[in-house]
Amino acid sequence: MKKLILLLAGICMFFPATAQKKDFTYKFYGFVRGDLFYNSRANMAPIDGNFYLFPLDKKPDPDGKDLNASPNGSFYTFTSRLGLDMTGPNVGTARTSAKIEVDFGGFSSSNTMLRVRQAYVALDWDRSQVLIGHTWHPLFGSVFPDMLNLSTGAPFQPFNRSPQLRYQYKAGKVKLTASAIWQLQYLSSGPNGMSEEYIKNSCVPEFYIGADYTSGNGWLAGAGIHLISLKPRTSSVWNEKTYKVNERMTALSYEAHVKYTGRNYTFAAKSLMASSLDHTALIGGYGISAINPDNGEQEYTPYRHSTSWVNFTYGTKWKGHFFAGYTKNLGTSDALVSPVKYGMGLDLDQLLSTNIAFSYNLPHWQIGLEYMPSTAWYGETDMASGKVVDTHSVTNHRILGLVMYYF
Repeated sequence: MKKLILLLAGICMFFPATAQKKDFTYKFYGFVRGDLFYNSRANMAPIDGNFYLFPLDKKPDPDGKDLNASPNGSFYTFTSRLGLDMTGPNVGTARTSAKIEVDFGGFSSSNTMLRVRQAYVALDWDRSQVLIGHTWHPLFGSVFPDMLNLSTGAPFQPFNRSPQLRYQYKAGKVKLTASAIWQLQYLSSGPNGMSEEYIKNSCVPEFYIGADYTSGNGWLAGAGIHLISLKPRTSSVWNEKTYKVNERMTALSYEAHVKYTGRNYTFAAKSLMASSLDHTALIGGYGISAINPDNGEQEYTPYRHSTSWVNFTYGTKWKGHFFAGYTKNLGTSDALVSPVKYGMGLDLDQLLSTNIAFSYNLPHWQIGLEYMPSTAWYGETDMASGKVVDTHSVTNHRILGLVMYYF
């Protein structure tokens, strides 16, 4: 928190001398956030347990006792956030703006590093916008759950911020979106772990095309298509020799979403047919479908997952939240020829999570309590289909207490 205080002090000292520039405006925002949580067992939960995803499988010791069946919990404030929205002079008929947003979520296992959450510039016309920079992945979209947990619905709701070029066009009640996306903090999996090199070597960014319809009486609905194309390797070590190889894994994903906003309640839902979207905090990845016996060059097949969630909230000052998410492993389109696979949660057949929360909301304050049971069905991979069979279940019970002060 000392770094955040020093950063605020430095900005406050700097901007009085510069904020008087003609045609520029500056608006600071952010919050201080504290998360107190308890889990009944070990989980897949990055950012020191703050970003909760799903319970880990049983891990028996020599006596058959489950090493992962141990409770854990902690209290953190490093997800506190600071942002700055700016507007500037027009460029022709285009209105200009920019955003910079940071927190201490860090990279990898470091939670003391100031990191960029968003940093972009935008040009706005009456019907269209061009955005250049680092912001929310289009699969996160305009429909996402209203809940207390930092993961915001992951691993059922895509969660990712990435560098991108985005164009949006509004025609009446319809908004069209086209994006080209690269990777930086949220990375795909591959032979060298999670890395940016697979999309960098691909020379092909992710692409997203989608449309949203807003009715004007509370309804919003839309759908989109996403493409990712990775190069897992550029060389292969085969029979003690190194060969240059030309490998590529390409996958398409589809999503649809809907939201209704009433006077003091909301309903939202999203469903995806997801392929290799592990870099968006969804369960997914890919496996090996063929190996060239001459040089070890591999072909790949993406895992397909059906993922859906629903969210309902009621109230304003006193607010109730309900969330339910479900993921099913549908296997691979081609048979697997190797047990090696790349991704997250690929030994999961199904995952079901529910979430019940209550929050007390005042101007600049939110205090809440959340209970989230999650059950994961683990098993063995059927090489012919990529599906998970002979399953057993494990359940985690998570309790979260939250305090936030907005400014």
